[in-house]
Amino acid sequence: MTKDVITLTPKMPDPVTVLAGLLSGGPDKLVGTTGEDAVVQLCDAEGRPLMSVEAPLLVQVEGEAERLLGATPPPVPFWWTEARATTGVEEAEKLAGTFSARLATLAGGSAWPPEAARSLAVVETDGVSVAPTPAAAQPAVDALTDKVAVVIQDRPVVAMTAWLSDAFRAVANNELGLQIVTPAGTTLSPAVRNSLPGWPSRWVVQDERDGYYDGLSGAVLRFQNGLFAPIEGEGATPMDARTPLAASFQEVTDTGERQLAVSFRTVHPADDRLVLGGALESVWRELTGEPPAGWGTAEPANLPWSLRQLTDLAHDRAPEPTWLVVVGSPARPGLATVRITRTKGGVEEDVTLAFGYGPDEEPPLDALPRAAEALATRHHLQSMLVQLRKARRDLAVPPRFEGPGVPLAFVLGAEEVRQMPADRTRHTPLSEPPVELGPKSRPAMYYPLPGDPSDLSGWQDFERLMRHLKGA
Repeated sequence: MTKDVITLTPKMPDPVTVLAGLLSGGPDKLVGTTGEDAVVQLCDAEGRPLMSVEAPLLVQVEGEAERLLGATPPPVPFWWTEARATTGVEEAEKLAGTFSARLATLAGGSAWPPEAARSLAVVETDGVSVAPTPAAAQPAVDALTDKVAVVIQDRPVVAMTAWLSDAFRAVANNELGLQIVTPAGTTLSPAVRNSLPGWPSRWVVQDERDGYYDGLSGAVLRFQNGLFAPIEGEGATPMDARTPLAASFQEVTDTGERQLAVSFRTVHPADDRLVLGGALESVWRELTGEPPAGWGTAEPANLPWSLRQLTDLAHDRAPEPTWLVVVGSPARPGLATVRITRTKGGVEEDVTLAFGYGPDEEPPLDALPRAAEALATRHHLQSMLVQLRKARRDLAVPPRFEGPGVPLAFVLGAEEVRQMPADRTRHTPLSEPPVELGPKSRPAMYYPLPGDPSDLSGWQDFERLMRHLKGA
């Protein structure tokens, strides 16, 4: 049975409706709050949470329920209410299902997954107890060791929800790793993959043949010494032993789908009149013909695209950094993560963006120089890298091998070009000369690269270019 139950309703669940849902454990069940009162919890007799319910979220962006749940929601705007049951406690899972069923019935909506929310009856929880703190203190964390926090997710797509985002921050503050455990059929949102830190953090996939494996590297894993870690293969000597790869990870079929990936950094002078997000919008318009559809500080992205609201949020959070997720329309899958940081050089925007294309769709490669020029001339571009890769059109990250992207182009911003010797930026070891972008007195440089997804030698050209530009 699922650990997360989500209710989608056309109107906000009012206090009476939420109270009716919370009475799913009976009127004597302890109720507490956490997360600055944004999370309500039903607790056992010792005050430890059986179920945590986050405040309803108003979603005003088309396609987010379909992308993350495969569910058909009410027309936008609609309300998204998450309930998370404590892992391994059957009664807690029933509580979450009954809570969601009551919300859906009273507010006229639906629940995901449907089979989890079939009963409206009170769940008997007398005598039920759950894990002690600190594991239960963080609603998203299912197990805690001195090395990692373990989160178990059985959603179709592991998204950067508010709960998971809180878990990322908590483990970072405590210098721990985060290990996300999922069934074999689950995928990751690019927002989670882009945010997952290095060792000992990893995506752990349950597998019938190999037990567990890393969904991003394929390494077969075992839980040992307080964390999931690769096992050692058998070799004639310790030197030639290798970590075995899961068979499921290597089962790959070329569908002809591709992704166009763009990563760039802009550095703006700090100014009260500064408007953020314009660089991303310019690239999005050049490559798709339309602006982004929505954005948010977690998934689902719930707010319609707005430069002013985005800027106000980042301004209010400064000098702390701001992390955002931005999505496109369902017709053209697109997703970006944005990190806005105040530094000595100004206000930096680090953007990682990808668009998906089917086998019968051509990525707009001819629009790349125009997108780069818009960044260079209007948005203080520092650098930009464009890649093409064989990967899913829907942008979801599967627990299967996906080859790396190959570089299509590298762009150096005008200020960076100005600081280098002119001959170095204009005469490179590449077969094609760079294209100057913007005014001749202060150009940026666009360096075309081969970009054949079947030929990884393009990375050799990229490395040669980097060594040349650094003067090595």
